[in-house]
Amino acid sequence: MQPTILVTGGAGFIGSNFVLQWLDKEAHKVVNLDLLTYAGNRDNLAGALESQRHEFVLGDICDSALLDTLLKRHRPRAVVHLAAESHVDRSIHAPETFVQTNIIGTFRLLQACLEYWRELPPDERMSFRFLHGSTDEVYGSLNPEDPPVTESTAYAPNSPYAASKASSDHLVRSFHQTYGLPTVIVNVSNNYGPRQFPEKLIPLLIVNAVAGKPMPIYGDGLQTREWLYVKDCCEALRAVLAAGSPGESYNVSGGTEVPNIRIAHDIAKILQERRPSQTGYYESLITYVADRPGHDRRYAIDSSKIKLETGWLPTKNIDTGLRETVEWYLTNPEWVQNVTTGKYCTWVPESKAHM
Repeated sequence: MQPTILVTGGAGFIGSNFVLQWLDKEAHKVVNLDLLTYAGNRDNLAGALESQRHEFVLGDICDSALLDTLLKRHRPRAVVHLAAESHVDRSIHAPETFVQTNIIGTFRLLQACLEYWRELPPDERMSFRFLHGSTDEVYGSLNPEDPPVTESTAYAPNSPYAASKASSDHLVRSFHQTYGLPTVIVNVSNNYGPRQFPEKLIPLLIVNAVAGKPMPIYGDGLQTREWLYVKDCCEALRAVLAAGSPGESYNVSGGTEVPNIRIAHDIAKILQERRPSQTGYYESLITYVADRPGHDRRYAIDSSKIKLETGWLPTKNIDTGLRETVEWYLTNPEWVQNVTTGKYCTWVPESKAHM
């Protein structure tokens, strides 16, 4: 049987980039399980759907029977769990969905994987991995003088989204500590890059600016994040899958703290170079709006552990990565049109920024 990995959420932003990168750089087959909710998009998988090493399965991680069937049929050597509800604003408006997917879904996937893993031959049990994709938001907000968080920093989630991811992290850790399931957790900083649904800050600013709409920024715009180019994130996931130690967590970031308002100005300047505005400068579209409830002020991550243990290093700084991201959205107008004429237009208020 051909070596296989199972990826959940593989039609989403990080998931689709991971699947495409995996097929390009690894020999294993990918079984891709995705429910295709609003942020899941088969168009994200262009180039993979025709591959003999990629099998797409429409389904829910909460469906225990489906999970059991997929694990027994394909016998994956690893499960890469990237399926999640990930938008903070949506979690504020509809937290139950986040509890269902991020907590209950992760629990059912862990249960199915535990039973599958227990039946494997000893050598396959030793090499099996359950990789759980998570976020730096589980650590909560930092003060300006605080050092970057490490893997030993206490969790302090502030939004329903962050709380649901913190809960799932604890479940994953408990399945290793209690049952011995070989799990690894990867907590990543804010991702950006191709194929990101335009409810998140960077694609929202790009798409709005190109359409001549306001480029909304919450509050004073001085909230800082460590932005991580999605392809660097996917390389980190592969590195941890190959060299990470079972039971461990790994923080991953781009390494540079950037305030949101700088992101907006940089996007405006890049667009003005690439597609000069006929009505003035894009920077005139930057609009401050009322801050969202419980908005974390600062995230900063220490990525020393993953660098030391796996050799992973980011390849894109925010300047290069942002320029490539803007270029992707400018050269893929059909993709943008397809996603912005769907639920996005009816759910996301034009006067707000989302990330």
